[in-house]
Amino acid sequence: MRREAVGSLRGRLLRRLAGLLALLMVFSGWSAYWYGREAADTAYDRTLLASARAIADGLIAQDGELRANVPYVALDTFAYDSAGRIYYQVLDPAGTLVSGYEHLPAPPPGTPRTDDYPALARFYDGEYRGEGVRLVSLLQPVTDPQLNGIAEIRVAETLGARERMARSLLTHTLWRIGLLALGALLLVWLVVSAALRPLHRLSEAVEERRPDDLRPLPLVDVHLELKPLVSSLNHFTERLRAQFERQAQFIADASHDLRTPLAALKARVELGLREREPAHWRETLEDAAQHTERLTHLANQLLSLARIESGAQAIAEGGAARLDLAALARELGLAMAALAHKRGVALALEAERPVWVLGEPTLLNELLNNLVDNALAHTPAGGNVVIRVLEPGVLEVEDDGPGIPPDEREKVFARFYRRDTQSKGAGLGLAIVGEICRAHRAEIELADGRHGGLRVRVRFGEPPA
Repeated sequence: MRREAVGSLRGRLLRRLAGLLALLMVFSGWSAYWYGREAADTAYDRTLLASARAIADGLIAQDGELRANVPYVALDTFAYDSAGRIYYQVLDPAGTLVSGYEHLPAPPPGTPRTDDYPALARFYDGEYRGEGVRLVSLLQPVTDPQLNGIAEIRVAETLGARERMARSLLTHTLWRIGLLALGALLLVWLVVSAALRPLHRLSEAVEERRPDDLRPLPLVDVHLELKPLVSSLNHFTERLRAQFERQAQFIADASHDLRTPLAALKARVELGLREREPAHWRETLEDAAQHTERLTHLANQLLSLARIESGAQAIAEGGAARLDLAALARELGLAMAALAHKRGVALALEAERPVWVLGEPTLLNELLNNLVDNALAHTPAGGNVVIRVLEPGVLEVEDDGPGIPPDEREKVFARFYRRDTQSKGAGLGLAIVGEICRAHRAEIELADGRHGGLRVRVRFGEPPA
């Protein structure tokens, strides 16, 4: 499956860090604002209470009436710091306005008394003249022969000063965090650039190499974290070099094996052209047909090797299918029955039930075809070739031929290897079988047959569920 490019590592890290820092700034700004409001409330509430106390100190009971002598200092406390307005109100024990502004909001029911100060005071928020205000309600006992009770002093302040203090704390916090964020981004940029320098050097070293230079990359000048990458590249390069060597050797062997029959075919045709007798022409055509059949067989096997490469890649990319090995063997047996009958060989199939394997159908057909064709080619007339399919995922082809000595059983899987130099085969049959087994990660074993000859066993992996 194709994946989209992920972009620059630096850019990706910077974007993620910028996102985290942005979230940090939002959270810090929010917390700084509410911390500023809390700090402002604490500071200005103390001032409100001090003003209320100063007004309470100026209360005088005379002739049964309560009078308020509001000192200037009670309201002057806010003169140098307040960005808003100050309101006050004095109520006698009967709730009658003695002095100050009318209609200041009363404490809402259930407003608790403050425990921060030794006073009968309650702090609360309200609205006065269309503006939000912060108020304190202070209860002041009044003792007089003609007037006994509790007076109430209310002092209100608009929220301008508190908002200004909270915004100031918010602004300073955001500036500090912003500078810290810029420094962090710059530091990440420098650190990542320094960390990627060896990777750039490695890239330049690869870029400067010639196409045929497949030497391993040095591990000296790279970080510890990059060594697995370089080791993987070197491992891949080694496999690629081995593949190129196999291809070069294959091309050399194939050209040699093609050149000889082509030269023989050309010589035989040229010799036949010099003949005058029709009988000699027919002999020449028969010889040419035999050479052509060998060339056709060799070409088909070379094409099979080419198909194995694409089939192996398909398997590696997850293109294997769930196949019934018994059904494949049955189809091939029916297709090869005519050839076996022509050669006087009895071809039998032993497959009692379906046996499922994971594989590429074209390659498995090629594997079966080569094994059966090789067995038929080496089994004399009157002999037997048996195809067996066993559980779990085992394929056997057994013949009554001459067999293969144990010391040569590894060599026969090499390309163009022929035990008999006079054989008409190209030495690719078992080589193709070995390649297909490697593509399927299957095990192949050569052993003596039950009645002499050769038994080839191919064991596939765990059967699919």
